[in-house]
Amino acid sequence: MPNSRGTNKPKESKGVVTQVQDFVKDSAMFYGKCKKPDYAEYMKILQACIMGFIVMGSIGYLIKLVFIPINNIILS
Repeated sequence: MPNSRGTNKPKESKGVVTQVQDFVKDSAMFYGKCKKPDYAEYMKILQACIMGFIVMGSIGYLIKLVFIPINNIILS
């Protein structure tokens, strides 16, 4: 229902203690469903990260390699 300023009155929310209890309960359920990766899954994740580092590093190196001579031509 709009008040004198024309805005809607916020609905009553749960108390702070109830919100914290719900958060703790949900966090415990989430943590209970989690598991450590086995060796094969860990190696796949590790390979993906290493490939990402290699690709991003190569792109950065190539960009730097191209722009150093261009920068020298412009400044000299």
